[in-house]
Amino acid sequence: MIRLDGLGKRYPDGTVAVAELDMAVRRGELVALVGPSGCGKSTTLRMVNRLIEPTSGRIVLDGDDVTDVSAVELRRRIGYVIQQVGLFPHLTVGDNVATVPRLLGWDKKRQRERTAEMLDLVGLPAKTYADRYPHELSGGQQQRIGVARGLAADPDVLLMDEPFGAVDPIARDRLQGEFRRIQSELHKTVLFVTHDVDEAVRLADRIAVFSQGGKLEQFADPATVLGAPANDFVADFVGADRGLRRLAVQPVEEQDLLHPPVVRLSDRAADARRAVDGAPEGYAVVVDDAGDLRGYVGARALTEVPPDSPVEDVARRFGETVELGTFLRRALSELVQHDAGWLPVVDGDRFLGVLTPEAVYAALRRTVPGDGGVDAEQEAPLLKAV
Repeated sequence: MIRLDGLGKRYPDGTVAVAELDMAVRRGELVALVGPSGCGKSTTLRMVNRLIEPTSGRIVLDGDDVTDVSAVELRRRIGYVIQQVGLFPHLTVGDNVATVPRLLGWDKKRQRERTAEMLDLVGLPAKTYADRYPHELSGGQQQRIGVARGLAADPDVLLMDEPFGAVDPIARDRLQGEFRRIQSELHKTVLFVTHDVDEAVRLADRIAVFSQGGKLEQFADPATVLGAPANDFVADFVGADRGLRRLAVQPVEEQDLLHPPVVRLSDRAADARRAVDGAPEGYAVVVDDAGDLRGYVGARALTEVPPDSPVEDVARRFGETVELGTFLRRALSELVQHDAGWLPVVDGDRFLGVLTPEAVYAALRRTVPGDGGVDAEQEAPLLKAV
């Protein structure tokens, strides 16, 4: 979808902002550009829509060399969202969102319909917000309007330059979650500049790590960047705690699970007690005849009822479960929040096994080859303290 061939930017004083950059972004992919300040990531982004003209190389967009077309026309094909939002203060929210469709000559009815659609998409219904002015909105709401405006003309490509950097941490977390939802629905091709490694890990399909002079040090999926950095520069940039950051990109898999005794609702208490007595932990998971999770039962509860009583009489429901495929970070958070030594993992309602802090640690160690094991060893005391 986007291909950069030998793309470079050199200023008249000899400063090299970007040097001979080769990179390809697939259709529907979100690529995060990260690196230290002044490494050329924003310059690269702005060369794609020619807000900055390259001094060498080519930019190929969907097969077309955009260095040969009108820069103005090019920008109308590409959505652009920046940190400062850049909403026009004298225009209503609705008119701000409709800016590019209006420039493209859409009729007013189509503009109104598209504006309403985009405002609904970002969670700010047109009925409530279209006639307001930017100063009447919070910073997070303004940023969402900026995203809606960037998407209004239905561009194939969206460029985002630290779009959530100017809002508070709580609003930023919500905006990231909202944008993940939007991207899962629209599948736009996105170049996303950020200085925040955690944001890149959370949002990106692949991460491009830049060093000074716009040199591309590594271009890979988040788990690989965190678990197998290409060199010392990447390892230092993503941080010594990169093993823990993999919690945000590694899902819970069946091979991570432990398997305690399982009993059925209709089983006798005496039979369930024998199953529990032979297990390292004093409990059994309770399922129905279809294998769906129904709770758990402890050894003590089984001794307080007649031996022929059904397990259903003493089974207790779980306060929380973990869905298969949930990222380890959230799973570990649930373990900590509920002060639990284990949590059941389900696929829909079907019980698969249980997850423990030790299992999370083991999952981290196996996720990526290379030096991942070193990180896991260093971080073991933290996980084992949970």
